[in-house]
Amino acid sequence: METFFLSTHHEIEVFERCYRNRLPLLLKGPTGCGKSQLVSTMANKLQVPLIKVACNEDTSSADLLGRFLIKGSETIWQDGPVTRAVREGCILYLDEIAEAREDVIVALHPLTDHRREIYLDRINEVVQAPANFMCVASFNPGYQKGFKELKPSTRQRFVNCVMTYLDPENETQLLIRLTGIDRPQAQKLIKLANKIRQMNELNLKETVSTRILVYASILMKDGMNPRRACSVSLAEVLSDDLEIIQSLKDLIDLSF
Repeated sequence: METFFLSTHHEIEVFERCYRNRLPLLLKGPTGCGKSQLVSTMANKLQVPLIKVACNEDTSSADLLGRFLIKGSETIWQDGPVTRAVREGCILYLDEIAEAREDVIVALHPLTDHRREIYLDRINEVVQAPANFMCVASFNPGYQKGFKELKPSTRQRFVNCVMTYLDPENETQLLIRLTGIDRPQAQKLIKLANKIRQMNELNLKETVSTRILVYASILMKDGMNPRRACSVSLAEVLSDDLEIIQSLKDLIDLSF
């Protein structure tokens, strides 16, 4: 599947201007709306190496910045992915930054202001970011609301780019471009997705993302029965509650 992003709200322009002016960028939007796809597309377009870091509460600052390792009879320093991205002038993508521990976020703060540097206290070294380095982070404001919010002091360090799901026509075009599925099938998928997205009574933790629509399209393009493809890519993914799954499958049967 090719790396492609369909920009509808100036996302590419914002990204390019932030890169050119050495500004950190925060992508805000729901799961599967294309945040990672945008970053990959822009890294290819700008011809800058990309290093991705999946943030979670178990990741320590040492995991990201680096640590001493024993190699044979020697103790050597090994850069973590963040330090490597800074040294090599990469695009550093911090996926779901709100999931990171507070000490990790604080350690990254100097990268997101005028200093554009990190301090490695274990080896007493300051690593200055070159001109082609860029820090990009993603944040899902609706995920586990109340538990994983991004602090204002961190949010204000970034230019914010709000992303959401595409309108039906553009989302249809995207599925056709990425998977080769025929237009009538793509339109049925998008219609089903938007119907589910509007059904608040299902109380889904996450709604239908463009990502899982791509997965369903790939299976359908490969010849899988559309109802089965939607069942394993949508219904079984969105919930573990048997009643909700059955409701979703009923919607799928009506759509196909």
